[in-house]
Amino acid sequence: MAIPVILALLIMIPMLTETEIPSSAINPNDTIHIEYTKHDLMVVSFGVTEKTVAKSTEILTIKNDGTVQYNKITDYDFDGTGYGGQSQIMSSVADEKLQKLTALIKETGFMSIPKESFPILDDVTDYTKSTIRITLNGNQAQIFWPEQDATDRLIPPIITMLESELDEIIRQIID
Repeated sequence: MAIPVILALLIMIPMLTETEIPSSAINPNDTIHIEYTKHDLMVVSFGVTEKTVAKSTEILTIKNDGTVQYNKITDYDFDGTGYGGQSQIMSSVADEKLQKLTALIKETGFMSIPKESFPILDDVTDYTKSTIRITLNGNQAQIFWPEQDATDRLIPPIITMLESELDEIIRQIID
């Protein structure tokens, strides 16, 4: 298990630190659609039963033409002040950034990551759970995972590297 992780890191680290995209990864005919979702979750106890509810949800959608849509939905805020709301921001991502994301997905084997289950630790009641759904040239991959502190399983570095790239796009949109 350690060997594939080490190989993935050896491939990904240069791709993220270099500004130039490997020519082997560039294909003008590639089509990509990325949907990245983050849920801030909380476990609410009703005595005998428990329910996991979303305090807020962020959805980032990146289309093949570089169009970006960011939605933030704030559900009931549980502190007694009332219900939340929804916001939507339209933006775009530079062609170079979209090519870098596509190259990262193609060159690291993201599309063939096995779908694993990441069980939540029993004592965790407040955590973030994320989803990435990618459609690359008609092939679709979808992965769900919690933040690393909420599970005892290792989140693959391929996932965390892509997550940090997408979080950076969100920060640029909302700032």
